[in-house]
Amino acid sequence: MKLHRDLNNLPQFRNAVITIGSFDGVHCGHRKIIKKVKDLALATGGESIIITFHPHPRQIIYPKDDSLKLITTTEEKIHLLEKTGIDHLVIVPFTFEFSQLNADEYIQKFLVGKFEPKHIVIGYDHRFGMNRQGDINFLRWHERNLGYKVVEIEEAEIDELGVSSTRIREAVESADVAAASRLLGNYFTLTGKVVKGQQIGTTIGYPTANLEIREGSKLIPPDGVYACFAKHDGERLHAMLYIGKRPTLKKYQNRTVEVNIFGFQKSIYEDELEVELVAFIRPDADLKDIESLKAQIAKDQEAAEAILQKAKIQVVAWQNLENPSVAVVILNYNGKNFLEKHLPSVLATSYANYKVYVADNASKDDSIAYLKKQFPTVSIIQLNQNFGFSKGYNLALEDLDEDYFLLLNSDVEVPTNWLEPLVEMMQKDPTIAAVQPKIRALGKPEYFEYAGAAGGWIDSLGYPFARGRIFDTVEKDNGQYDNAVEIFWASGCCMMVRGPLFKGFGGFDNDFFAHLEEIDLCWRFKRAGYKVMFTPKSTVFHLGGGTLGYHSPYKTYLNFRNSYYTLLKNEPILKLAFLLPLRLAMDTVAAFNFLMQAKWLHAQAVIAAFFSFFLALVLFIKKRLELELLLERIRISPQPNRQGILPGSIVLKYFVLQKKLFSRL
Repeated sequence: MKLHRDLNNLPQFRNAVITIGSFDGVHCGHRKIIKKVKDLALATGGESIIITFHPHPRQIIYPKDDSLKLITTTEEKIHLLEKTGIDHLVIVPFTFEFSQLNADEYIQKFLVGKFEPKHIVIGYDHRFGMNRQGDINFLRWHERNLGYKVVEIEEAEIDELGVSSTRIREAVESADVAAASRLLGNYFTLTGKVVKGQQIGTTIGYPTANLEIREGSKLIPPDGVYACFAKHDGERLHAMLYIGKRPTLKKYQNRTVEVNIFGFQKSIYEDELEVELVAFIRPDADLKDIESLKAQIAKDQEAAEAILQKAKIQVVAWQNLENPSVAVVILNYNGKNFLEKHLPSVLATSYANYKVYVADNASKDDSIAYLKKQFPTVSIIQLNQNFGFSKGYNLALEDLDEDYFLLLNSDVEVPTNWLEPLVEMMQKDPTIAAVQPKIRALGKPEYFEYAGAAGGWIDSLGYPFARGRIFDTVEKDNGQYDNAVEIFWASGCCMMVRGPLFKGFGGFDNDFFAHLEEIDLCWRFKRAGYKVMFTPKSTVFHLGGGTLGYHSPYKTYLNFRNSYYTLLKNEPILKLAFLLPLRLAMDTVAAFNFLMQAKWLHAQAVIAAFFSFFLALVLFIKKRLELELLLERIRISPQPNRQGILPGSIVLKYFVLQKKLFSRL
C-alpha cells in the first residue's frame, strides 16, 4: 500500500476505483466495501484507492465539541488498512477551507480533479460537501459528464452485517470489548508510548508499562481490569490491562493506562506498545490495603490467563481469514463415483481459508443426495440443466466472491498441501491471472497427464500442446520441467484464477460448451498483458476422460470447432486472412487421416466442426468486436503477452521432424 498525505503531490492513477469515508475502526462492514473496491479495480485493470481524512471532519466543523471518540487513531487506521491489500491510501488534510467546498466543487475539484476516478464505490447514505448537501444521487447526476460510474453499497447489504462504528463505540463504552471485537473482526486496540510511572507495580511484584495515549480523541474503555495481548517487536504476549485512578493508592489519583505483561522482564521505556483488549475482567475497586491489592491482582492474572488461552483460537481464526479466500469449485455431471473417490482428498486440504463448492449440471444420478448425506459441509450449487463446462462454471461462479477460484475436475486427487503454492505464486505478482499445478496421471503417477501436464503452450497456428505432452506423446516426469515458468494456458482440470479477473473478462465463452474454453480465457488474459503461470511446487493427479473420453468423436468435434472459435476471437485480422484457410486445409488432411484409419465418426466430427464454425461466423465476429472494446478498457499493458507461443508449426515439428518431446522443440 502506498500512503499519500499531500493532495498536491498525487500520482496519476490508472483507472482509479475510489471509496471515501472515515473508516473508523476498519470494521467488518468497512472491509466488505474495501473488498468490492479491490475486486472492481482488479476486474478493470485499475488501482484501488481509499480516501479518508485527518483530523476527523467533526473536529474541524465543530471545534468546541469534544464528545467525538475514535475507535482507531490515524496510525492504527493506517496499519489496519495496509493489511487489506489496498493499492493506495490517501489521507486528506481536513481544513476549514476544505469543509467549505460545495457539493459540485467537491466532485469536480476534489474527486475528479485529483483522482480522475473510473468508479466511485459509495454507501447509500454517504453525504459530502458544505452542509452535507451532496449525496449518491448528486454523484450519479454528474456520472456521464465527468466520466465515472457510481457503484452503490445498498442499505440491505450494510444492514445484513449488523455492524457500525456506533455499535462498536457503544460496546467499548460499556466495557464489552469482546462484543466490540466480534464487530471489528479484530481486537479493540490501544496504542501508545511506554513512559515511566511511579513504579509501584514493581515493588509489589507486578511491574507495569504505563501507556501514553497521545491522541486525545481516542476512545478509552471504562475503568477496570481487562485480559489483553501486548504486541511488542512483532511478538504477541499475554498480559492484563488496568485503566483507572488507583483508588487503593490514596496518594495517586490521576487516571492511568497500565499493562502488566506476564513473565516479561525487558525495559521497554519509550517503545511503542500495542495492546489488544480481549475481555473485561472486573471494574476498578477500592481495596483496603496493598496486600489486598496484591491478592486481587493474582486472581486477575489467573482469570486473564484462562481467557487468553481460549482467545488463541480466535487469534488463529482471524489470522486464517487474513489469507486470501479460495473457492474450490467442482463441476459435476453424473459423477457420484468420482465424488466418492476423490472429494475426501479435497476436503483434507491444509490451506486455512478455503471453501468447497460442487456445482451440479442437473445430474441424473444421485450425486446431490449423496453429497447432502455424506458431505454436509460442502456447498451445493444446483443448475437446472447440463450447461456444459463453460456455462456451467459461469453460472456457478457468478455469485461467489472469494479472492481466487480453483476450478477442479471431479476426477482429480489432491495432496493436503496442494493449494498453498498456488496461492503463494498468485500473491507474489498481481499481474498473474491464472496458475496451474503439475498434473500427473492418476493411473500412472510417474507420467504427466494429457490435460495440461506441466503447463500449456500453443504454436503460431493455434494448435495447443503442453510441456510434457505433445499430441499423443505423454512424457514420464523425471523433474525435467520442475521450474516455475510462464505458460500460455492453464488446464481447466485444475486451474486457479483470480475471481474478479474471471468475471471482469467475461468468464468462459458459453458457446464453447466444453474444451478449449480455458485456452480462450487465458488468451484474453495474455492479450491484456497478464501472465499465466505454472508451479511445480504443487502436484495433483488426474484420471482424465471422466466425463467425455479422450477418444470420443464428440470431443474431436468440440476441439476442432472451438479451436476455430478461439482463433477468430483472438488472432490479429491480417493473420486470420491466411491462418483460417491454412488451418481448414490442414484439418481436412486430419479428417482424411481419420478416414484412412477407419475412424469414420471422427472424420465426420471434423467436417461437422467446419460447418458449425461457418454457421456461427457472424456471432463470433460480433464477439470479437465486443472483446476488442473490453480489452481496451482493462488492459494493463499496451502490448499483448506472447510468452508460451511456439514459433512455427508443432504439427511440422512433431510429425515431420519427429520432435516428440517438449524439451527438443
